[in-house]
Amino acid sequence: MAYATGRHFLQIPGPTNVPERVLRAIDHPTVDHRGPEFQKLGLEVLEGLKRVFKTQSPVVVFPASGTGAWEAALVNTLSPGDRVLMFETGHFATLWQNMANKLGLAPEFMKGDWRHGADPAAIEARLAEDKKREIKAVCVVHNETSTGVTSRIAEVRKAIDRAGHSALFMVDAISSLASIDHRHDEWGVDVTVAGSQKGLMLPPGLSFNALSDKARAAARRAKLPKSYWSWEDMLANNQNGFFPYTPATNLLYGLRESLRMLAEEGLENVFRRHDRHAEATRRAVRAWGLEILCADPHEYSSALTAVLMPEGTSEIAFRNVVLERFNLSLGSGLGKLRDKVFRIGHLGDFNDLMLCGTLAGVEMGLASAGVPHKQGGVAAAMEYLASANLESLT
Repeated sequence: MAYATGRHFLQIPGPTNVPERVLRAIDHPTVDHRGPEFQKLGLEVLEGLKRVFKTQSPVVVFPASGTGAWEAALVNTLSPGDRVLMFETGHFATLWQNMANKLGLAPEFMKGDWRHGADPAAIEARLAEDKKREIKAVCVVHNETSTGVTSRIAEVRKAIDRAGHSALFMVDAISSLASIDHRHDEWGVDVTVAGSQKGLMLPPGLSFNALSDKARAAARRAKLPKSYWSWEDMLANNQNGFFPYTPATNLLYGLRESLRMLAEEGLENVFRRHDRHAEATRRAVRAWGLEILCADPHEYSSALTAVLMPEGTSEIAFRNVVLERFNLSLGSGLGKLRDKVFRIGHLGDFNDLMLCGTLAGVEMGLASAGVPHKQGGVAAAMEYLASANLESLT
């Protein structure tokens, strides 16, 4: 195989590019995870996570992918046979629902078209019907990574409140945390689920549950079996900066560095940067004459953009051309969107020039793969980025 010169453009919507500072932090001698050096690290990381989740409550860290954090959220708060209201926003919402089934819960899956977020009005109406309060939790994916659609979490919280329902509110923020504004406390979320490999700019391997007092109270009544995923075991050890079993020590060094980087940039600036790159990408897509999968502009994702392929063309073939010719990885279509959409990730450690290079690879790839499109997408994005940067200086 011929050597591919230059850097590989990893523009899937996670795992994202890991910045040099984080890589260097991970490249640290292994330390005693029961010793004072690790204790200092643990306390700093656990406190720093609260600022990113925008919570005063504890954040639990598991050595796992986001899937582990899904399971931890469910098994710590629920009992066998509990009814859970979930909304079909895409592939990952579907996988979370499948997990609930496997765990012996009774998920009620509200149908969606994979082009819109969770419908607050529909959730409110269903909860209002639940006079016996059989629904114990409402689970919503904040940013659906398979579709590029962001659900309106604050509005869902208001819908639950208007219905006067006591259900727990669980939110998957795996691809939104540190990329799109998420307010665990202000929005009344009981469990926020997240992972390390997206906006936190780390390799896969860490997962998170941010907890409310209500969630912790539910955990004391929950009957689903758990051992590895137990919050209480974690929280008891975390008070002193330690963990109940061997933690992912070197990833925690990387997490400390990523939290410092986010603090240096400022979370609000991080969100504005993601908003700007998302808008530039959408302008490129429209200039190409292609269609954005997300149907409601109020629900556009700032972490990724999913693009519908023209009728009669193959997303798989297109992505293969882009990878082989331009060393650029784009996200594939997942589930029922397989071979129908490609996804451009624009989250994490990312800047204007990286976005322009990514969009240039897409535009050249469309031409090379014979996908019907118009020229000028990159130019449209560059014009927007130049004007946005000019406005920020005035």
